[in-house]
Amino acid sequence: MDAIVIDKLSKTHRPTWPWQPAVTALHDVTLSVGQGEIFGFLGPNGAGKTTTMKIVLGLMRATSGTVELMGRPALDVEMHKNIGYLPESPYFYDYLTAEEFLWFYGQLGRVNTSDLQQRIPALLERVGLTEARCRPLRKFSKGMLQRVGLAQALIHDPQLVMLDEPMSGLDPVGRKDVRDIILGLRDQGKTIFFSTHIITDVEMICDRVGILAKGKMLAVGSIDELVNRNVAQSVEVVCEGINGESIPLVKEVAMRVLQRGTRCWMAIPGQQRLEDVLAAIRHAGGKLVSVIPHKGSLEEIFLEQTSQRM
Repeated sequence: MDAIVIDKLSKTHRPTWPWQPAVTALHDVTLSVGQGEIFGFLGPNGAGKTTTMKIVLGLMRATSGTVELMGRPALDVEMHKNIGYLPESPYFYDYLTAEEFLWFYGQLGRVNTSDLQQRIPALLERVGLTEARCRPLRKFSKGMLQRVGLAQALIHDPQLVMLDEPMSGLDPVGRKDVRDIILGLRDQGKTIFFSTHIITDVEMICDRVGILAKGKMLAVGSIDELVNRNVAQSVEVVCEGINGESIPLVKEVAMRVLQRGTRCWMAIPGQQRLEDVLAAIRHAGGKLVSVIPHKGSLEEIFLEQTSQRM
C-alpha cells in the first residue's frame, strides 16, 4: 500500500471579481509515494507545490481528483494523527521557549505527558537546539526557527512527514543536519514527502522525484531513471602528444578544445562522430588518456523540463 496516492488532482481558484479570469493552480496531477521512501517534490516558485501539499493535508479542497493517505481519504480527520507537517512559512508563538513550544504542540497532538518528557529533550538534541531550549523563540534566528519547526512536525511520532521547503534559511551545516534527520526518519520506516527548489538536496537523499511546473507534472521517477532516459549528451576526450586544433576533424566536430602543453581536452557532442575523432587522434600520433560520456544531470533535466513550460 502506498503512503500517498494522488489521482488527476486539479485546483482552480475562483476570481475575486467577475471580470477576472479563473486561475488553474493544478491540472491533472497524478503521482504516488511508497511507504518508507523519501520523495522530493521539485518545482520553481509558483509551480503549485504548496497548493498540492495543502490539498493532500486537507487544508484546501481540490476542484477535482482524489487523494488517499495510507489507504484512506485525505479528508479523513482521524488519520491525520499519523501526519507531521512543516509549512514553508510557519507561525511561532515567539514568547514561548523551544521546550514550551514543543510541549504545546505535543498536547495538541494528544501525546501523553510521559512521552513528551522523553521526546522533547531528544528532539531538541536531534535538531541541535539543546542549549537554546529555554530561550524565547523571538530570540531565535531564522535557521533556528526552521529547526524547532521541524521538531514540532515530529513531536507526535508521525508515520508520514510532509515538509514544505525544510532547508529554507539554513546554513550548509544546518542543511546537512536536516538531511541526516530525514535519512534517519526513513531508516525508522517513515515516509517523507518534501517540496524544494534546491536540487542538490534532492539528489543527495531522495529515493524518487517529481517535477512540477505551472501546475502540471512533467516527470516522476528515481533520479537514475530520469537521468538515464537521456543518452550521453557529450563525451569528454583527453589525449596526449597532439595539438587538437591542428586536426581538421576535431575542429569540425568538437564543441570545445582546450590545449595545455602536450595534453588536449575536447568535448564531443554525442557519440555519432566519436569513433571518427578517436581514429583521427590516433592517426595524428596522439595517445588517448580518457574517454568519458556525460549524461544529463538532474539539474539539466529540471531546467529542460521547466523551461518548456515557462
